[in-house]
Amino acid sequence: MMHSQMNFCPNSGDEIMVELENVCKKFEDRTVLQDITLYLKRGEFVSILGPSGCGKSTLFNIITGFVKEDSGRLFVRDDIGYMQQKDLLLPWKTVLSNVVLPLDIKGRDKKQSRRDAKKYIDMFGLDGYENKYPYELSGGMKQRASFLRTFLCSKEIMLLDEPFGALDSITRGKMQNWILDMKDKLHRSILFVTHDIEEAIVLSDRIYVLSSKPGRVKEEIAVDFSRDNKGNRLFSQELLKMKSDILKLL
Repeated sequence: MMHSQMNFCPNSGDEIMVELENVCKKFEDRTVLQDITLYLKRGEFVSILGPSGCGKSTLFNIITGFVKEDSGRLFVRDDIGYMQQKDLLLPWKTVLSNVVLPLDIKGRDKKQSRRDAKKYIDMFGLDGYENKYPYELSGGMKQRASFLRTFLCSKEIMLLDEPFGALDSITRGKMQNWILDMKDKLHRSILFVTHDIEEAIVLSDRIYVLSSKPGRVKEEIAVDFSRDNKGNRLFSQELLKMKSDILKLL
């Protein structure tokens, strides 16, 4: 899914890809988001962490333009790829047909779209599965197919909404390592929604901690340790300290 929106433009020298300033949203008389201010710079991996019902998915729907904010300002530099928690693969379509579906809907040349997708099939661990159907894939492979679809329809910005939430812990750990590897290879800027504190710490450059209803930014946390090898964070004392600090905020 793709969307490009520019309501205001921050300093372009900062390479800001997404920025929200004092964004609020109500549904009927219930305030879901209150004065949300956050940003994503080019090349960053930023997590939005909070309890269930704090408005994380609504926030993503505002960024993509599916939902209009009531007040505040929004800037999005480029087309967005949006990956939701469920893989949303159509069971009657092959893996290849599923990953190019957004491009088909946009009216792109079908042969060219498939050629473009095939360039990445091996990188995404789907070689030999192009003509398989979703029921023939493992949970991790379904998520990789969904990630490839999101990648193909984005320019630089990817929104990932709890993409590993339905996976078992072993597969989830493998997918976390895989997505860090893919981000470096694909040069994307990622906003990542999760309610898993360790996952946010392991993957992120920065974390925004949201309060429960209504969702507010309680804290912005820079994850400064083990930047060159984020996988090492999982076994570090720094992770335990940061996890303890975040738990106190929630």
